[in-house]
Amino acid sequence: MDTADEFRIDAPHRELLDQILDKWSLSVLNELCERPCRFNELRRAIPQVTQKSLTATLRRLERNGVIEREVVSTRPVAVRYRITPLGKTLRHPVDVLLAWASQNMPAIARARESFDTREEIPAR
Repeated sequence: MDTADEFRIDAPHRELLDQILDKWSLSVLNELCERPCRFNELRRAIPQVTQKSLTATLRRLERNGVIEREVVSTRPVAVRYRITPLGKTLRHPVDVLLAWASQNMPAIARARESFDTREEIPAR
């Protein structure tokens, strides 16, 4: 990935980060860090996500070994999702990113405002 002299994100790393840090994955992981959940519990906990997006997110996270899917033999059959030990290792790096974002939000807001103001001035 990176060495002392260069910083580089290779395609496999970029793909994985895109899948784990996407719009819905962080919300799903946040819920599953608290407790295992069934699909509809996740839908209620994240009301903005569509059924299709939640299904795709759960499949990606399961494929990457971050969550596991357990079929519960009840009537009707239920599916429960839980975070894996590998998934739990994401907590610290995500917390670091969130802390960085919180700490730097005022500077980012100023930079955005400055950029937007420059973009509004027509070039001659």
